[in-house]
Amino acid sequence: MKIADRIIVPLDVPTDEEAIALLDQLPQVTFWKVGLELFVASGPRILQELKSRQKRIFLDLKFHDIPNTVAGACRSAARYGVDLITVHATAGKDALKAAQAAVEAGAAEADQSVPQLLAITVLTSLSARSLAFELKIPLELPEYALHMALMAEECGFPGAVCSPQEVSHLRQACGDRFLLVCPGVRPIWAIAADQRRTLTPREAFEAGANYLVIGRPITTAADPSAAFQQICEESFPF
Repeated sequence: MKIADRIIVPLDVPTDEEAIALLDQLPQVTFWKVGLELFVASGPRILQELKSRQKRIFLDLKFHDIPNTVAGACRSAARYGVDLITVHATAGKDALKAAQAAVEAGAAEADQSVPQLLAITVLTSLSARSLAFELKIPLELPEYALHMALMAEECGFPGAVCSPQEVSHLRQACGDRFLLVCPGVRPIWAIAADQRRTLTPREAFEAGANYLVIGRPITTAADPSAAFQQICEESFPF
């Protein structure tokens, strides 16, 4: 798979018009992420637009609720024909197992391929200090992220979302077939902003990431297309 196909660009904008403008600026991008901001504003319209352009879709809504509600949301999301869907691992084992069963049922009902579920381990905006002092979680951050990933794997999830700083540890523990998607990746020339646990794209791929989510270094650049191309070139060799 080409490097360009392993970089997911988020449509983190508030309107359909701005999202379509980004799609037009970056025709070479094959994989797009739709998160809460745009999905709440647009609903499935933007998914339909992406499907019409033969793009892959990461529906990153980070479901986190009681098992029945998580299952219902996953069943509905699977009908859209997206490729990846996120669920917070902290929803617990019952919710994760229900989510996996639900995407299989929803995809079958709509004659779609079954989306791959990804467990959110620890948000990349959180630091070890915030995990310990704000959330009162007694485990070290890498240990906690690994625990979340292993629990999701036990529940039948094919992958997880983790920061690039944990990806090597998770890859070693979860094996080569487990899908690892890393947000919070920043090239050396970009500002980290609210990301706390970052690596460069090349470092993240070398550590074992399957896909990288890279947003603002591309989407807010003066020339998004050139920024995307530069990141692809800087990712070699890994």
